[in-house]
Amino acid sequence: MKGTLRGRLFAAIVVAVLASAALTLGVGSLLVKRSIQAAVETNLGRQADLLAVRAASGTFAPGELAGARLLLARQGERVVLLPLASVASFPGLQQIVANGLPAQGRASVRGQEVLYAVRQVGQNVLVVARPAALQAADWHPFVGSFLLAALGGVALAGVLAFVLARTVTGPVAKVAEASRSLARGEAPSLLEVRGSDELAVLASSFNDMAAQLAAGRESEQTFLLSVSHELKTPLTAIRGYAEGLEEGAVAPAEGGRVIAEESARLERLVQDLLDLARISRRSFAVRPERVDLARIASEAVRRYEPRAKGFGVRLTEASTGPVPATADPDRVLQVVSNLVENALRCTPAGGAVTVSSRVAGFSGGEIQVSDTGPGLGPDERARAFERFYLYRRYWAERPVGTGLGLAIVKDLTEAMDGEVSVASAPGEGTSFTVRLPGPRPDAR
Repeated sequence: MKGTLRGRLFAAIVVAVLASAALTLGVGSLLVKRSIQAAVETNLGRQADLLAVRAASGTFAPGELAGARLLLARQGERVVLLPLASVASFPGLQQIVANGLPAQGRASVRGQEVLYAVRQVGQNVLVVARPAALQAADWHPFVGSFLLAALGGVALAGVLAFVLARTVTGPVAKVAEASRSLARGEAPSLLEVRGSDELAVLASSFNDMAAQLAAGRESEQTFLLSVSHELKTPLTAIRGYAEGLEEGAVAPAEGGRVIAEESARLERLVQDLLDLARISRRSFAVRPERVDLARIASEAVRRYEPRAKGFGVRLTEASTGPVPATADPDRVLQVVSNLVENALRCTPAGGAVTVSSRVAGFSGGEIQVSDTGPGLGPDERARAFERFYLYRRYWAERPVGTGLGLAIVKDLTEAMDGEVSVASAPGEGTSFTVRLPGPRPDAR
């Protein structure tokens, strides 16, 4: 256990308990010692008052003072009745009498520390004294009891500290072991979540992380299988038409067209793979400058008009004038292109896709891509920008891409200090809105 978190926690608790016990024992002993001294002084004063009254009233029977001396002597105390004239022979007593009577307290008499009570009885001085050294015998039993209680408390605290250390570090050790299993590529079993304290939060967070990693691995495997199939298809077509051209079995115009289309498809897949790697490293290069979002919207529509006609979809651009903003023009065009391509892919023949831009008050500009496709449900809207989510959801129902387009749109937009949102309902189409900051004074 030495050097472990459990050992350090146990040692820290024990040290804290020992320090507290020592402080309590020290303060308690001091208070008991002072209390006993005060009680002894009070008792001496009462004895002196009683003897002084008896002596002053002349009610001492013959030999009674001697009896009192004997009784006090058994307690380690002394009683003396001295004429005032003889006080001068006792320097310590002379100072006490000079300060005024009655008096009681602690003083040094003939080199010995004593507790005293002095009363005047006529022309005599009554002194009741007790050596201060006898105090130890009075408070030692209490200190011994304190010490036994402290040792018992330390022992109990040690047991509780061990149990507490084990309770606290046990779940941490389980998380550490599960993390090592996760690092080895194994699928760890879910950790038990008990209560609602920090350890429960730790276990719950680990379970969430493990579930997300498992989902990510599954998604990446699905994506790689999809990409493998998608790469194989254009490569097969390119190879087949190239061989057909070589053998003269395919018309050059048709062969060139198919090879060009499949090369563009292959290029898109490779670009998505590169973008996936950049997303994982968060290494998008963004060069912000002053841009016109309306011009970028028009350029995206121009590029995709041929494809829209091929799909039988009407693609239009709606802008009322320049829309200034601060962004990377190439990245904005990539964002709008991804949204347009996604909309064309999901919109059935006879439908429409509209790309519009407008000034968004004082906050900047907006580009919106709307379609008349099947739309998305509430759960799908919430997860639309997750990598692979819509691909997994619709790959068997709709023509979908690689599953990275919307994730790339979100990351690129946020890298330009913008935001992207989606509005959709089943059967009512979908609208993606990209908001970008307005022009800055330092923007070119």
